[in-house]
Amino acid sequence: MRPTVKDVAALASVSPKTVSNVMNGIVYVRPETRSRVEHAIAQLGYVPNLSARGLRNGRSGVIALAMPDLSTPYSAEMAHHFVEVAHEQGWGVQFEETAVEPGRAWDLVSRARAHLVDGVILNPIRLEESIVTGSGVLPPLVMIGDVQQNAVDQVWVDSFAAARDMTRHLIGLGHRRISVVGVIGGRFDTATARLRQEGYHSALAEAGIARDPSIELSCEAWTPRSAAERVSSFLTHHDPPDAFFCFTDSMAIGTLSALWSAGLSARRAVSVAGFDDIADGQFATPPLTTVTFNKRYFAEQTLELLVKRMSTPDAPPVRVAIPHAIEARASTTAR
Repeated sequence: MRPTVKDVAALASVSPKTVSNVMNGIVYVRPETRSRVEHAIAQLGYVPNLSARGLRNGRSGVIALAMPDLSTPYSAEMAHHFVEVAHEQGWGVQFEETAVEPGRAWDLVSRARAHLVDGVILNPIRLEESIVTGSGVLPPLVMIGDVQQNAVDQVWVDSFAAARDMTRHLIGLGHRRISVVGVIGGRFDTATARLRQEGYHSALAEAGIARDPSIELSCEAWTPRSAAERVSSFLTHHDPPDAFFCFTDSMAIGTLSALWSAGLSARRAVSVAGFDDIADGQFATPPLTTVTFNKRYFAEQTLELLVKRMSTPDAPPVRVAIPHAIEARASTTAR
């Protein structure tokens, strides 16, 4: 016969309620107790009846994760950590991509209201694309990223402070003419671009360096190709700056390619820095200096807020800032 929750509880010497708490991941269970339950589940080959469980507790066991563009290395790495943490807590994850069709975010919220998913993790890139304003009663929802709002829980890396710190780092290396790649403009008039540009401006002002709008470069997309094309065009008509600070590592890799194509990597050192610390950046030539943060910790904090929101829907919204640091590598050198 198919093993039941009671069979698992008996083998683990716990109550059936404790077994449910371990599988649902909503109530804290001591690590040693969780280990016994998980061992019993594995030993018996127990498989929960998700549809029956959903009828009993009103939950699907699935959360939704919406990222702007799942094809980017950054989104892929973040999604990996969300899946790992969610699965450890017994949740399935449904993915959606919202950059091309922002209305998909509203669809996810509607599914949560219909109890097809238990909660939503949403990464809007513009405030006007966020469904948290004027959308009535919200399901369990956590926003990640830089869109400024006070309606729902949020986890983010402080882009203003991180961009300021990276610019300070470049100034500390002796650079004065620092170009930025990815500033607001076109479809990338986003909260992230705006905050990172403001952080860059703040560090320049702090150091007494005058702004030069001619070296603040916007891109059609935050991709290696778009950055390489924009930087190549810039270098055709301007002297190279001391350094490029790119608002993503992907754009920084494109910038390194543009410098190599222009022969500058061999003729003169131009520092290049990025943001997000994607795995590919460590293996760029040269290895990429970047803003780093703990992506798994980011996922853990987000899931913790989402699970708490499921059990306490009326609690005040919480905003969590994930610590960042400057990871200095060979792509930036002193003048």
